[in-house]
Amino acid sequence: MTPVDATEQPGQAPWTCPFCPLLCDSFGVALGPPGMPPTLTGSECPRAHAALAMFGGAPAAERPSVDGRDCDVESALAAAASMLAASRQPLFGGLGTDVAGARALHALACETGAICDPAGGPALMHGLRALQDRGGFSTTLAEVRSRADLIVCMTGEPTPRYPEFFRRCGVGEPEGARTEVLPLHGDLFDTVALLAALVAGRLAADDGRVPAGLAALAQRLRVARYAVLVYETGRLPAQGALIVEGIQRIVATLNLGTRAASLALGGDDGASTVNQVFAWLSGLPLRSRAGPRGLEHESLCFDAQRLLSDGAVDLLLWVSSFGPQPGPPAPDLPCIVLGHPRMQLPQEAQAPSRGRVFIPVSTPGIGSGGHLFRTDGSVLLPLRRLYDDGLPSVAEVVGRLTQAVRVSKKERVQ
Repeated sequence: MTPVDATEQPGQAPWTCPFCPLLCDSFGVALGPPGMPPTLTGSECPRAHAALAMFGGAPAAERPSVDGRDCDVESALAAAASMLAASRQPLFGGLGTDVAGARALHALACETGAICDPAGGPALMHGLRALQDRGGFSTTLAEVRSRADLIVCMTGEPTPRYPEFFRRCGVGEPEGARTEVLPLHGDLFDTVALLAALVAGRLAADDGRVPAGLAALAQRLRVARYAVLVYETGRLPAQGALIVEGIQRIVATLNLGTRAASLALGGDDGASTVNQVFAWLSGLPLRSRAGPRGLEHESLCFDAQRLLSDGAVDLLLWVSSFGPQPGPPAPDLPCIVLGHPRMQLPQEAQAPSRGRVFIPVSTPGIGSGGHLFRTDGSVLLPLRRLYDDGLPSVAEVVGRLTQAVRVSKKERVQ
């Protein structure tokens, strides 16, 4: 991988927003007096505004804690390392971090045999399972902006979750694409299946079972120069991989005579970045582990919620550096949290004598530099630091934990 400079730059340098996987880099941030949150400039994105309000523009006052009692970083690291070394099957969840943090987590997971699943694991697996089973056609935001003349939003309008999406696609600009929101006929499974049959010519447009709007959309898809089918993985229902396969079937049919592609929106809170890092380091995506039988990948069995419900793990390491949410669940087992300094832990996680460690960490793109992959998976963007928050990065904390676990294992062998 070619290194990309993410060191702190002058205040007027471009800023990449880390709070959604679009990674918008066309607006900036104004810093006020210490204690005041940074202010977004050049955009009215409500998601970015809300996220920036969670930061104080000055070094964080929050301290690490062990079993609900404040302590220094060294004590928290020692307690966390002891818990990891003693665990027989840890689970790494949340995974809200950047490339450097993901690389460090991969090393720690290999050292401990941990299973890794992000907070948005079910959504991530919809697209991944479809890709593993059938392959697919994808595109980039730049390609959509410059070439697409028809965008179909398969899971509804994306702007509630991704407010800047249409602007990034050039919609509404003089040469921008027109958009068509898919009219549902039954549920999304039925609608995608009907549309696939219409596009392939297996179902006549004048068939009584076909809504006129859906037939018209199929015709528009066939005559478009470059159609893009957009879907949000987080809005897909259970067994959503089947819907993704249906979307890819439509795209494949269109590509026999014209050009078409799909664009998945998802991988929030660093999930897609961590998945990319694990894939290039191990050859396997998330929901994998380095176990007794070597590398294992189980997209269903290694679901974090399933593992917690079944009592199949004995330790949870939760990582969430981009904001107070998503927070950790409240399982009745030891828990280590590397989180945003304003994260509110569940009451169960604050109870004494349960083995609970909290270490506040820096947010990439706010208190530290870093890198993230964009939602289309083709672009790695640098994140620059806005101010010094006085907190360690996820990579620093996890790197020290890995070293401590290795030392502990050697001492036990001796």
